[in-house]
Amino acid sequence: MIFRRLIWAALAVAMLVGGLQTGLQQWQTMPIILAAEGFESQKVETALAVADTHAHADGAAHDHGDAEAWAPAEGVERQLWSWVAHVLHAFSMALLVLAVMAVCQWRGTTLRALPLAAWVAAAGWLSFHFWPSIGLHAEIPGMDAARLGSRQGWWVLAAGAAALACASVALLRTPLRWAAAVGWLALPFVVGAPHIMADPLAGFTGEAQVALRQLGSQFIWATTWLSLSFWVSMGALAGLAFQRWLRPAVAALLERSDAGHASAMKAPQ
Repeated sequence: MIFRRLIWAALAVAMLVGGLQTGLQQWQTMPIILAAEGFESQKVETALAVADTHAHADGAAHDHGDAEAWAPAEGVERQLWSWVAHVLHAFSMALLVLAVMAVCQWRGTTLRALPLAAWVAAAGWLSFHFWPSIGLHAEIPGMDAARLGSRQGWWVLAAGAAALACASVALLRTPLRWAAAVGWLALPFVVGAPHIMADPLAGFTGEAQVALRQLGSQFIWATTWLSLSFWVSMGALAGLAFQRWLRPAVAALLERSDAGHASAMKAPQ
């Protein structure tokens, strides 16, 4: 019963949040991405042209390689897949937020649904966006960066450390919980985020580099506001969904558990 309610509540939240994020992305970040992709395609075409020239000059066999990887067409198809991606992302985060709220209720929190959802959403924003973004800023298309596996590994470390810091503050009952939280938050920066030594915009002309640096700064702010809007809407809608569908079910389960425990204690030995 609770699992089914959790799934449906998370799906309802995800549809609303995913639709909102799709619209905001089209307004805030998509123009920046498309502008940067224009420079990226120029860089790729230049590199291919140089490679083709050398191949022909050497008399080597010329092969254009495998077909390009599939990508959604511009327009409606791209917007549709963007909406699907946002809904799936929102669904996974809604499941996490609602599950954490249920655990907090089980542990006896006195917070009402909306304040509790606000705190959980704030922890989500800190863990999944703000803390990792301090070490690895959002990057526009065309920028060179460290190896993808290294960046993904450090992002997981930063997100996990921030989540453990939030859990330490919320769950531990000792003054040392603040020291533990600081230690967790410092861990990813002690390890160090992976970066390349060279200029990430090497290979572009001076004029293109100026334009791309401006786009990069705009993209960092745009993704920050987009992430804030995601977690604010997630907190508000998840709080309403939890209050409507999950809190009564969790309370009933706890009452049955307490009644069963009391009956077991009263049973003759």
